Amino acid sequence: MDANCSKKYTRWLLPLLLVIGHCLNPGAALGAGRNENAQQIVAKADEIRFPQEDFQMDLTITSSSDGQNDVHKYQILSKGSDKTVVITTYPPSERGQILLMKDRDLWAYMPDVSQPIRLSLAQRLTGQVANGDLTRANFSGDYHATLLKTETIDGQDHNVLELNAADPGVTYHRVIYWVNEANFRPYKAEFYSASGRLMKTCLYTDFRQAEGKLRPTRLIMEDALRKGEKSVLEYSNLHKRKISDKVFTKDYLKKLQ
Repeated sequence: MDANCSKKYTRWLLPLLLVIGHCLNPGAALGAGRNENAQQIVAKADEIRFPQEDFQMDLTITSSSDGQNDVHKYQILSKGSDKTVVITTYPPSERGQILLMKDRDLWAYMPDVSQPIRLSLAQRLTGQVANGDLTRANFSGDYHATLLKTETIDGQDHNVLELNAADPGVTYHRVIYWVNEANFRPYKAEFYSASGRLMKTCLYTDFRQAEGKLRPTRLIMEDALRKGEKSVLEYSNLHKRKISDKVFTKDYLKKLQ
């Protein structure tokens, strides 16, 4: 075969082989597209939950157990998806306690303790709420998402996604996440342990206008193992504000205590 014939042969053979390969294994290309789309869905839901820019807000957590209510209040300062300060403002006995998250590292600062205490994102903060629920709400950065199916709830289609931890240090090992297909509003999440056990569920409710988007201002977390135990998180006074990097340092946190 001369050189010209070889070039012509190659030009039509390679596209033909690609078409045949796609027909024989269409799931490979489709699967990659589905996963990419799933990650985009989670990222857009992250944008609905909280602003991606610097912001400040207040949070009240009311936890119920055995007919008793326990109330905690916090002020939260957040910069991007990797810096968060959580300041306890109530009860008075815990006022001045501060959580600082930088990347996936988390420390607790206590008014009467000279050195910070290293904590896990998965460690319980209060009620059904883990440290990571307040300090790191970056699902799209912490998990690999796969679109499982579409489910109709109250007449609206929701994407059901499986989120698997991208790093062993994140808050949950696995999450099943429902996101409204039309507007990317989060609807529900189920949180699972490394052993596969359902730990708790979360409902995102009471959507209100804040900084240009309708955002969930009330989250209901229910314990899947202890019936009747739940925590209600109520967000308020959310507003964007420029926050200096120095706020997320040990020396500056001493000024807040």
